[in-house]
Amino acid sequence: MIITLSSLKGGTGKTSLSVHLAHAIALSGSRVILIDADPQASASDWAAAREDKPPFPVVGMARDTLHRDLDDLTENYAHTVIDTPPRVSALARSAILAADLVLIPVQPSSYDVWAAAETVKLVEEAQQYKGNLKAAFVINRKITNTSIGAEVSAALSDYSPPVLESAIAQRVSFAEASAGYTVLEDAPKSAAADEIRALADNVLRFMEVEKW
Repeated sequence: MIITLSSLKGGTGKTSLSVHLAHAIALSGSRVILIDADPQASASDWAAAREDKPPFPVVGMARDTLHRDLDDLTENYAHTVIDTPPRVSALARSAILAADLVLIPVQPSSYDVWAAAETVKLVEEAQQYKGNLKAAFVINRKITNTSIGAEVSAALSDYSPPVLESAIAQRVSFAEASAGYTVLEDAPKSAAADEIRALADNVLRFMEVEKW
């Protein structure tokens, strides 16, 4: 399965979600690779910040021809996660076209909801060429004990992709994990780790497969 994290608005947490989702898949025992298709190379920087080997390979591949070049690199992996740049570009289109599933992170704000329209448009364009391409929203950095998350989900109902049940809350542990590790390593029994595992399970159900 190829999962592309895409949002044309910056600061939605694509890289953090990409890294954490890839790690959750790796912990299931499946071979997974993370493709850093963002020229800013944040995922590659995450891997380089570690003192030991990452739990999955991270490979920089910011190419407009990503959807054509990916097979040779990923043929030995069961799953691929792609982190993408935050703007409309040939590279963003290529990363979306390469995917089986596009996850669109949205923070609980009106700006994110409005900005989602551009990303959805790119997905719908890709679906004209790839009819089995699926997409879904992920509420990221949700503020706990508020109704904002539910309000954002309701606002996103105007778009064609559904909103996944599993939301990721705004937690300090995610910020602390940006220095080369994930909450699945640093705090495996935390609420943050539980949310990542729930998101991975939600993706499986959405894609109608039993396991990674």
